[in-house]
Amino acid sequence: MLAVIITVATLSAYSLAVFVGTRFGNSRCIGDNPVPTLTFIAILFTSGLDVGLLMFPLVDFKLFSESTSYSFANPLAIEFGLWGFLVWLFYFNTTTYFCLVEPKLKLFQIPIIKWANNVAIVGTCAFTAYLFLSYLPDYVEGIENQTVYGLVGFTILFAAISSSRISFLKVLSLSSTVLFFLMIILLAISSGMGVGGFLESMFNLKDYFLNLDRFVTPVDEYHQFYLYWWFAWSIMIGQFVARFTNGLRTSRLLMLLLIVPSIPISIWFSVLYHFFSNDLTLEEHWKLVMVVVGVLFVINSLDSLIRLYSENMGFTAARVGNIFYVATNSIALASLVLFYRFTPLKIEWIGLLVIGIYCAVGIMMYRRRDELSSAAA
Repeated sequence: MLAVIITVATLSAYSLAVFVGTRFGNSRCIGDNPVPTLTFIAILFTSGLDVGLLMFPLVDFKLFSESTSYSFANPLAIEFGLWGFLVWLFYFNTTTYFCLVEPKLKLFQIPIIKWANNVAIVGTCAFTAYLFLSYLPDYVEGIENQTVYGLVGFTILFAAISSSRISFLKVLSLSSTVLFFLMIILLAISSGMGVGGFLESMFNLKDYFLNLDRFVTPVDEYHQFYLYWWFAWSIMIGQFVARFTNGLRTSRLLMLLLIVPSIPISIWFSVLYHFFSNDLTLEEHWKLVMVVVGVLFVINSLDSLIRLYSENMGFTAARVGNIFYVATNSIALASLVLFYRFTPLKIEWIGLLVIGIYCAVGIMMYRRRDELSSAAA
């Protein structure tokens, strides 16, 4: 049943993206807090991705090389298909919705939708920290459990503090993006891959585009997990990113979301794939660097999500005070991380909730379609 639901939802989402991109291509998307395009791209990239981008690939490469389900393409192409290009259409749909539709209909102010949306945001926010908790021991050899929990707790606390001021987000987004690219460059140099080795590794991405249709629907349960994960993220990231759009035409926003985030993803994965395909050992100090950059990514992700659900619930630092705001958010998220750890709770459940929100919103948009006649102006 889960496979059927995600298949229908994914096909619907991609069809919707094509419709929006063609029907409303000249509409301008502008948010409440527009920023320069470079800053917008940095916010988009660092808010929409988390520590999984750094910690999943090396594990996934091995999995894909051994699984017959993914024999139609090489591991690099498979991994890119789970993170890049098409999946960003989910974010395109929601970003344009919150720029063009929500200001007119205000559907997310309806209590039940607002409540469900906040549950999805909080649940996905905690899952981001849970992933960091789960994968950290694989990257820091011999790290003790109390240290892992302490570092995750510190990350949550720092993110809660950062979310109290919007200026922190802009600095963190730009700085973590710069550090991410610097890490890629230094890791590529240390591997000795050179320009030729890099191009040879990146050339493997052709398998993704040659088998694009295979990535539209779930290949297996692991791919299904990724798709539910992206659905869980999609509404909240669109809602958050829409605030920073600076008047971009919808058609240009579509191209930005398809291409721009996929460039650093493809570069990063290609460097890591060189290590994997040549049986090179990733030295411990590089794993530590990845963890540091990963912490920044987690902070960025949590920052944006904490800010979003807090504002939705009227629970802002300005209203309740900085200390109470930070303490409440930190305790709530830490508790949910432990809930993921010690209960059967899965991100697929949050993804199902989000798909349900899509259905409800879609029905109400159809019933009030006459009010949207000016959206393409």
